[in-house]
Amino acid sequence: MRTTLRISRAAAVFTAVGALALTGCSDDGGKDKSGKSPESGKGSTSSVALPKLDGEKLSVAAVWTGAEQANFVKVLKEFENRTGAKVTFVPAQDPIVNFLGTKIAGGQPPDVAMIPQVGAIQQAARKKWAKPVGPEAKAQLSKNYSRVWQDLGAVDGTQYGVYFKAANKSLVWYNTKAFENAGAAEPKTWKDFLKTAETISASGVTPVSVGGADGWTLTDWFENIYLSQAGPEKYDQLAQHKIKWTDPSVKDALTTLAELFGKPSLIAGGADGALQTEFPASVTQTFTGGDQPKAAMVYEGDFVGVNIAQTKAKIGTDAKVFPFPAVGAESPVVTGGDAAVALKDGKGAQALLTWLASTDAAQIMAEQGGFISPNKALDASAYPNEVQRTMAKALISAGDAVRFDMSDQAPQSFGGTPGKGEWKTLQDFLKNPKDIAGTQAKLESDAAKAYKS
Repeated sequence: MRTTLRISRAAAVFTAVGALALTGCSDDGGKDKSGKSPESGKGSTSSVALPKLDGEKLSVAAVWTGAEQANFVKVLKEFENRTGAKVTFVPAQDPIVNFLGTKIAGGQPPDVAMIPQVGAIQQAARKKWAKPVGPEAKAQLSKNYSRVWQDLGAVDGTQYGVYFKAANKSLVWYNTKAFENAGAAEPKTWKDFLKTAETISASGVTPVSVGGADGWTLTDWFENIYLSQAGPEKYDQLAQHKIKWTDPSVKDALTTLAELFGKPSLIAGGADGALQTEFPASVTQTFTGGDQPKAAMVYEGDFVGVNIAQTKAKIGTDAKVFPFPAVGAESPVVTGGDAAVALKDGKGAQALLTWLASTDAAQIMAEQGGFISPNKALDASAYPNEVQRTMAKALISAGDAVRFDMSDQAPQSFGGTPGKGEWKTLQDFLKNPKDIAGTQAKLESDAAKAYKS
């Protein structure tokens, strides 16, 4: 049974906080509300006991690159400081199951892998690659995590994953200068979103940046529209392949998405340009170029903040955010995440899982920005700005009433492989959004094969 998440109460938090927290705040440079920089665990009371591992060598594999990788390495460095172990970061490639399979076949698996798909955790467990989480890490999970985040890392009742990173994947980030120059306002519905896009286009700036070279961004577009339009029950059914991709609800969602994808003038570079734009560039091109950026808006999760930090734009002033517009009765909120899974037996791998389940580890990563922790014990003051704090509070306040990214629940061959399955079919759809029936047929054909294997 694949567990699904949706942050229903998070939308209420966004509504309650309103525009003030999401759009009227400023980046406060990594300081908490008191003006002091949060500690990263050094010199403060430790929230977790770790064993001495002097001289032990460990490796951690993840698909993270750039600033995200650098920020995570800081977490690993503190683990080294506290235990005496030496930890090497191993860059992995998507699909990570294939990468890990090659490493395991060669007799050199990493000690721990950061796995971004629920389906991939299940595969790793059923292939007997993954090792069960030990009692110390379980204790941290029980203390710091809602039940749903524990269940997401479990397979057939056995805990294998420790969710270190979460994501609110239902946000639209925008260039405030482009909006102000166009006289545009934050849209609350999909209809208003399209009107806002036309208004910005008329001002001389292309409204929407799409990172179509990375197929996962397109699955996120679809999932947000589908969840809002079809509702959570249908979302659950499609995520588990209990209904087919030829279902009328999928047709409706693709038809809605085609209202944007079918207008090349609304997308930076048109469909061809979008298909050559990787996710990081889709963000940076929205927040560079002064009052003439290549695009005024970019859809993606809270982690966009990492890429904005590579530009001169300041979150809360130059870069602001609004919830994904409502297609149906409510704005959707989809979440994702990355879980640490041990692939080797041993004291070191288990100690690392325990560390990553701790509040101390979460705080170090949170301080860097562009990150949200599912750790409910983490003080929100660890986040570097009010935008980040608001998004984190929304995630935590949802508790167990959440649903997970649909493609990340699917078998990786369908929902998580570049050039194949859902990623490739939605890239083809971006190129030819008129072919809705053909898109549905291809999605169903690939899904049927993947869920049977």
